[in-house]
Amino acid sequence: MAKYDKADLERRMKGAIESLKGDLSGLRTGRANTALLDPIMVEVYGSHMPLAQVATVSVPEPRLISVQVWDKANVTPVEKAIRSAGLGLNPINDGNTLRLPIPDLTEERRKELAKLASKYAESARVAIRNVRRDGMDALKADENKKEISEDERKRAETELQKLTDDYIKQADEAASAKEKEILGK
Repeated sequence: MAKYDKADLERRMKGAIESLKGDLSGLRTGRANTALLDPIMVEVYGSHMPLAQVATVSVPEPRLISVQVWDKANVTPVEKAIRSAGLGLNPINDGNTLRLPIPDLTEERRKELAKLASKYAESARVAIRNVRRDGMDALKADENKKEISEDERKRAETELQKLTDDYIKQADEAASAKEKEILGK
């Protein structure tokens, strides 16, 4: 069992929050955002590559994303990847450039996206709690090996719980802000 390392646990919790923020930024809110296309993988040159490695993604207008494909031979695979990503986007092919008009969100779609934001937040909370559990296990192991006293373990557990609560609060705040943005409140 690893020795208790508060800095490492905090780094892992911070990583869960960063991952959540990345997931949330990919949720569509009715405004064009390049992060929307970040998770898309394109099959080119016999392998799967992130869209950002085969094209330049920009937002020329608030409700339009432009995808400038570098190699003309890759336009069709990029278009196919965007269509099959489940984002509800229909690319318009202009030679080397794909234009993606962002449609208005229906109320039903907004609710689906808000649920997805909640699901992402729950995953982040679970990850944070798993980090806490690892820390608690390390503390108990250290106490059993007589490296720390029972009082030190209890003090560190209280500190770890406070850290966990702080990060879970951050996850909740990020998700509720995104839900408000999606639902337009």
